[in-house]
Amino acid sequence: MRIAVFGTGGVGGYYGGRLAEAGEEVVFIARGEHLEALQRDGLRVESTKGDFTLPSIEAIGDSRQAGDVDVVMLCVKCWQVPDALDGLRPLLGPNTCILPMENGVETPEQLAKEFGWRHVLGGVCGIVSFIAEPGLIRHVAYEPFVNFGEWDNRPSERVDRLRRAFEGTRGLIVDTPADIQAAMWRKYILIASWSGIGGVTRAPIGVVRSQSGTRQLLETAMEEIHQVATALGVNLPEDIVAQTLAILDSVEYGGTASMQRDIMEERFSELEAQTGALVRMGRDAGVPTPVNEFIYHALRPMELRTREQVSFEAP
Repeated sequence: MRIAVFGTGGVGGYYGGRLAEAGEEVVFIARGEHLEALQRDGLRVESTKGDFTLPSIEAIGDSRQAGDVDVVMLCVKCWQVPDALDGLRPLLGPNTCILPMENGVETPEQLAKEFGWRHVLGGVCGIVSFIAEPGLIRHVAYEPFVNFGEWDNRPSERVDRLRRAFEGTRGLIVDTPADIQAAMWRKYILIASWSGIGGVTRAPIGVVRSQSGTRQLLETAMEEIHQVATALGVNLPEDIVAQTLAILDSVEYGGTASMQRDIMEERFSELEAQTGALVRMGRDAGVPTPVNEFIYHALRPMELRTREQVSFEAP
């Protein structure tokens, strides 16, 4: 398969790198110093699942140089998706599909609105990784996984081909679940609640889960997400909150969520795509989400300041 990685950061660099290591034809789309390093020195990955180096890779800065591909792995932040649409267009041939790897649950429908469902899969992944320096991806925690499938859960040849490509790699777990939307919401209930409570408290997960008050907030935020999912017809198990808390109880004490880190370091964050989206979906479905509403409105002023849309200085 010819696979384009649109956004060669911590996620795209790792998953695309594993596919290239396994012999798949991968083109990496990047920018700036990272792109220069990839073109000059190749891709290096340091991972708890095994380090590797690809000394010569196809790395480009303009998607128009790639030509048609079989699959586009979309590995940008949720808030970058609207700006990525024009760059995705030159990659799409008649049978190309886009595999979104974002944290939220809205990206597939955003893509389908622009390109049609014939070009879009549902997808979700999990990993803690980042660009350590130009040309170097560092995977530091979590058992990397990727799940994907057709949005309506029907079997398809393209899903089977992509699954076989991922099955040929090392250092990650691949699955094509019977219900891809449920799989995406399983991650969403974890990442949105953790990101939100972590963003408000600025505390690592070990502190959040060990203090009775913050643990209750975390659990209630999850319950609200579960209620919204149920109202939208997403089929999650009744004990999904207990399952999700058990996962967070196993995370290393100092762990933080990516959105939380972005907020703390005053970078653009996925607040709108994670907590904001949940609040909007709850309002549309008639489901109250008071804890998530508090999180969203408590964090939004900082997000707006970071984006230079509001000033904390008196006019």
